[in-house]
Amino acid sequence: MRDHIIKELKDHDRVSGEQLARKLNISRTAVWKHVKELRRMGYVIESHPRYGYALLKSTDLLVPEEVNFKLNTRVIGSHILHLSEVASTQNIADKMASEGAAEGTCVIAEKQTSGRGRMGRNWASPFKDGVYISVILRPNLKPVHIIQIPLVAGVALVRAIRKTTDLSPGIKWPNDILIEGRKVAGILTEVNCDIDTVHYIVLGMGINVNTRQTALPEEVKDIATSLSQECGREVNRVGFLKQLLSELESVYDEFVTDGFQSIGKQWMQYNNTIGSLVTVNDGQSILEGKAVGIDDDGFLLVQTADGQTQRVISADVSLR
Repeated sequence: MRDHIIKELKDHDRVSGEQLARKLNISRTAVWKHVKELRRMGYVIESHPRYGYALLKSTDLLVPEEVNFKLNTRVIGSHILHLSEVASTQNIADKMASEGAAEGTCVIAEKQTSGRGRMGRNWASPFKDGVYISVILRPNLKPVHIIQIPLVAGVALVRAIRKTTDLSPGIKWPNDILIEGRKVAGILTEVNCDIDTVHYIVLGMGINVNTRQTALPEEVKDIATSLSQECGREVNRVGFLKQLLSELESVYDEFVTDGFQSIGKQWMQYNNTIGSLVTVNDGQSILEGKAVGIDDDGFLLVQTADGQTQRVISADVSLR
């Protein structure tokens, strides 16, 4: 109901409580209670006994009332669960997916206390600084092709950053978004599957939007950055998130319909890994060589000093 009230307030300079009650088929008391809750969420709403309500300022929280307003997607973001603070959006989304939540369902948090990335790393998630989101996907995909999902998400992230800022980020295989060599966003895919069937994927994305350098842990201050730090201005988080959801649906639809080949070509245009000397650590051994491409499945191809080409399926990759 609150989203309908916000829409009416955004569509009109002023609207009376009586008009809202009549249009939404609720009492004026209910309207007042919803307005009170919206104010608590950070909306600045003026009220006048003769002229009604006027929206003076929207909240800066990533609430559904803001994210869904004129969001041009069909599936991604069709249902949004917004949380002020949570251990990890991945945990909540996984539970929802296991209970049958629809594809495209998003879990968004203003802060994570135990946000995580690949290889068990922590992801710093200060309150209202970044975008921390997990999206439930249910693609008709074989488990061996799960590596393609972070590449799909990487293309969507780069597109969204380019369209909302003047920045030109690159993608480091398989899941890091870098600007001038410093990490601005990460992607995590966790899957529920049988040996030959993917039941669902929880796609997690953490983006340092307006994250202050002082809010980052000491161990990552030299290797991490934020969109605002790189472009020299604060970035509207709601606008960025809406663009990201739109780009994700566009790229994901193309992937589901036409397969990975087209997305792979787009990934190649944005990547900063191919052609670079890399160190690959899979937790058991270290491989050094030159990244020469990705194969049709999305796995990294590394050429070693002896001329052999190794296929990297899952590992931590550092650019040298």
